Amino acid sequence: MMEQDIQRVLFTQERLKSRVAEIAREIERDYEGREIMLISVLRGSFIFMADLCREIQLPCTLDFMSVSSYGTGTSSSGQVQITKDLSEDITGRHILVVEDILDSGNTLNYLLRILENRHPASIRLCALLDKPERRVKPVELHYRGFTVPDDFVVGYGLDYAEKYRNLPYIGVLKPEVYGG
Repeated sequence: MMEQDIQRVLFTQERLKSRVAEIAREIERDYEGREIMLISVLRGSFIFMADLCREIQLPCTLDFMSVSSYGTGTSSSGQVQITKDLSEDITGRHILVVEDILDSGNTLNYLLRILENRHPASIRLCALLDKPERRVKPVELHYRGFTVPDDFVVGYGLDYAEKYRNLPYIGVLKPEVYGG
């Protein structure tokens, strides 16, 4: 039923698996000999982070945050709100923020500033998808899965109105579905 709402598939399940493994190798190279803490920005990145952490062959811990600038709409409101904070202290730790998509930069610009103020040893950003056409705030992206066009994408954790997260691929949602 959900497949009928997909205009086209951008990244198959196989391509996602392959790219996640490639990103894990990059992270291992950069963090060799160190333990890292992966921080998933809920909810969209939980599937990506689960696959990524299983691929990383380094000691790592996990934590979760929920930060929103969308509400129920399809574009960023610019108003950022932390709805779930970390459970662990990050002082002196090597932090890798794992996000599903970087578009406007509002949320991640805010989140990274908040985390920097908590004095980690280092902080880097890993986003599965990058939508540079939508950027309004500067954000340094260290690990990028794919660059995507300015289309509304769903699947592999990304949603529209809390639906489509469970699709095993990433696809473009038909505009008539979300009123675009």
